[in-house]
Amino acid sequence: MTQREELVEKIEELQEEVAQLRQALVSHAVVDQAIGVVMTVSGLRSEQGWEVLRTVSQRTNTKLRDVALHVVHWPDVGSLPAEIRPALRIALAEAHAMYGGRALVGSDELCRRYGGVLSGKTQ
Repeated sequence: MTQREELVEKIEELQEEVAQLRQALVSHAVVDQAIGVVMTVSGLRSEQGWEVLRTVSQRTNTKLRDVALHVVHWPDVGSLPAEIRPALRIALAEAHAMYGGRALVGSDELCRRYGGVLSGKTQ
C-alpha cells in the first residue's frame, strides 16, 4: 500500500469516527431530554429515569435512543407507540415501588395529559 493510499484510508476512518461521534452526541442529548420527561411525570431522580428508559429499551427490544425519541415527543403527540406504552407503565411502577418518587401533579391529571400511561388506560 502506498503512502497516499494509507492516508486516504486513514482519512476515511477518521471521517467515519467523526460521523459516529456526531450521532452519539445527538443520541445523548435526546436521552437526556427523555430522562427529563420521565423525571417530570414521575418525580424520580435522573439516574432512576435513566434506569426506566433502559428497562423499557430492553423489554421492548428497542434501541435506547428510539425509546428516548418517543418519550421526548410523547407530550407533544399525546401518546406512545403500543409496544412502549405498557413497558413504560410497568417500568415506572417498578421504579416507584423501589425508589418511592411521586408525581408532580395528581395521577388523574397525568393520565389525562399523557395518554393513561400511569393508570393502565390505553388509547
